[in-house]
Amino acid sequence: MFKANHDIRQAILNSGLKFWQVAEAYGINDGNFSRKLRKELPESEKNKILNIIINLKEDLKNAG
Repeated sequence: MFKANHDIRQAILNSGLKFWQVAEAYGINDGNFSRKLRKELPESEKNKILNIIINLKEDLKNAG
């Protein structure tokens, strides 16, 4: 079974981040973020989330 927004889910897992961290940076709670990912998002929203993941990953890299 293919899950919606597989690319976002995979990016989060590959980055070492937690879903709640991305949700917090996106400005919503993790429950709402999980529900949002149930349906395929428009490319513009996906790009916004993927940029958040990239920025959080850089912040982690620079902090450690």
